Amino acid sequence: MAPVLCSSTSSEIRIGEVEDIQELRRARPTAVPERYVRDTNERPALSTILPSLHVPVIDLSKLVWGTKRQGQEEMAKLTAACEEWGFFQVINHGIEKELLETMERVAKEFFMLPLEEKEKYPMAPGTIQGYGHAFVFSEDQKLDWCNMLALGVEPAFIRKPHLWPTNPANLSYTLEKYSKSIRRLCQILLIFISRSLGLSPNYFNEMFGEAVQAVRMNYYPPCSRPDLVLGLSPHSDGSALTVLQQDTASVGLQILKDNAWVPVHPIADALVINIGDTIEVLTNGGYRSVEHRAITNKETDRLSVVTFYAPSYDVELGPVPELVNDQQPCRYRRFNHGEYSRHYVTNKLQGKKTLEFAKIQTSY
Repeated sequence: MAPVLCSSTSSEIRIGEVEDIQELRRARPTAVPERYVRDTNERPALSTILPSLHVPVIDLSKLVWGTKRQGQEEMAKLTAACEEWGFFQVINHGIEKELLETMERVAKEFFMLPLEEKEKYPMAPGTIQGYGHAFVFSEDQKLDWCNMLALGVEPAFIRKPHLWPTNPANLSYTLEKYSKSIRRLCQILLIFISRSLGLSPNYFNEMFGEAVQAVRMNYYPPCSRPDLVLGLSPHSDGSALTVLQQDTASVGLQILKDNAWVPVHPIADALVINIGDTIEVLTNGGYRSVEHRAITNKETDRLSVVTFYAPSYDVELGPVPELVNDQQPCRYRRFNHGEYSRHYVTNKLQGKKTLEFAKIQTSY
């Protein structure tokens, strides 16, 4: 990534030449800076919203330990969620409530630190790890109303230990424990997703090898004009699965369904799961990744902890042969996952545009 090159004024406090949103808000500007004001067609207030729709909820305990009938019913719900939504919330997932609460608390504590402390872990130009803004490539690009801390977790070679905060003191320990639990959850979900496709239960887990795992903590401060800005631009994820833990203070996540935005209402202790581009390719478009975005709130801040889970960088990806036939011809070319990952992180968030990289045909 290239740094954003724009002139600085005395009222602007910058990280990597981009304003730190929390500091900007503390300065109490009379208006939202132009860099954050979205073009009219992107403004959330002018979007079609479907608040009455609800993302499917999957009870993982019924899939793992339920009766045969419960398992079949939940598997049908999971299949429909992957086919029709690309998103679902999972409950009874086995991750301790205390661990979820601790992870949320220490992440919030980090964002509440003084700017000079957070700047010890800067997101350098050309990288997506550390504290700051990611996916910024030009000085005329509209910016997201969000601060983030992004860290590579697994395998060990993607870690940048100097970017793992030592303050709060228990953040790194908590993140290690949390990430192990999320990793196991992803492996379990992939077993059932494989089965839902008629594949062997461990098909994806074995294919993925030493899976890549990264975490991003997003902090969205209140905004005086939430109708003009976005917390996070519309995009799909390049991962296989994404696991989102969101606080319950406000509704910020929205997903695109039938050309309208559907709010994802927080459920206590639930985790939001979404299908990434990798699963879309592997399923030959049967399970599609879905555009999603984050909006802001005038009165309330919002925090999310997002885990991205994907195959090893050296894995070759393409549609699973069993999912290609005369009725469902091959829609994506074969490519190296590391190649796609580099493509993804060197392009700004812009809907599902990055997936054009893999498509043989652009519409179907």
